[in-house]
Amino acid sequence: MDMIHIRAVSPPDLTDEVVALLSDDPCVLDLIVLRDVARNPDGDSIACDVLTGAANDVLRRLRAVRLDQRGSLVIEPVDMAFSGRAAEGGRRELGPLSRAPVWEQVEARIRAGGRYPPSFYLYLVVAGLIGSVGIVTNSPILIVAAMVVGPEYGAIVSVALGIDRSHPAMVRGGLAALGAGFLLTMAVTFLFALFIRGFGLQSEAFDQGLRPVSHLIDTPNFLSVAVAVLAGIVGIVSLTEARTSALLGVFISVTTIPAAADVAVSTAFTSWSDVRGSAIQLVVNILVLIVVGTAALKTQRAVWRRVGLRRDRDRRLTRGD
Repeated sequence: MDMIHIRAVSPPDLTDEVVALLSDDPCVLDLIVLRDVARNPDGDSIACDVLTGAANDVLRRLRAVRLDQRGSLVIEPVDMAFSGRAAEGGRRELGPLSRAPVWEQVEARIRAGGRYPPSFYLYLVVAGLIGSVGIVTNSPILIVAAMVVGPEYGAIVSVALGIDRSHPAMVRGGLAALGAGFLLTMAVTFLFALFIRGFGLQSEAFDQGLRPVSHLIDTPNFLSVAVAVLAGIVGIVSLTEARTSALLGVFISVTTIPAAADVAVSTAFTSWSDVRGSAIQLVVNILVLIVVGTAALKTQRAVWRRVGLRRDRDRRLTRGD
């Protein structure tokens, strides 16, 4: 069975309530309490393992008694565990809920991608430059490379989480990072494209108007929107399940960095219709990913909440409550 490990520091006057809360839950295992051993913050050290399917409820109750504010609360994934009791308890107590995501971990992963240090903008610019080379050389491989390098999906999902959790600062921060990052990327890529044009470094086919890569990017249509919708759904699901390989596929599916690069390259080569098409592609992809990401988060929460309510109802019926 999947588990998480919880480490907590509790003020002495709260410890008995926390221990009682954890002891009464059959999905809490390996409970350890050490009195007056913790420092900074000072208090009692509490550690336990919790079956993943019950983690959301346990964490909610711990936060309800303000353990995270009056002490500290640390959550760690358990990569491997051998416990017959855990497997038995999980099958009996959780049922389908055993596969539920731990929302604290999901949100932590999204927030980790929603930080915008200077490297965030550096990756965006480098991705745009790689994309511009792919455009002027008609190289789809370089376009894929640019998609993989680009970090913008983290900001997009952060905006979706901010909308889902009604967190305006997170939404503003993500949108500001996307706006500033893409403007910087297009400005630097435009200068690079002018350099390419000035020295005639573009491919001969591109110079003669044969631009299949550029035309694929700057032609938004139903199929490009459909891909963005599907990528948005898979992106959220892969984040909730911590599936890195699926998330990488999302990066390669989303036409954001290539569209920004094509805006810059097309501007440098005065292809104004291509500029317009790529700009529309960029905006549509970002908006679709935000909307779909928000909807996918809300839907998953609702589905797992319903599963939990059904489990509680079945348990009450079984016990004759």
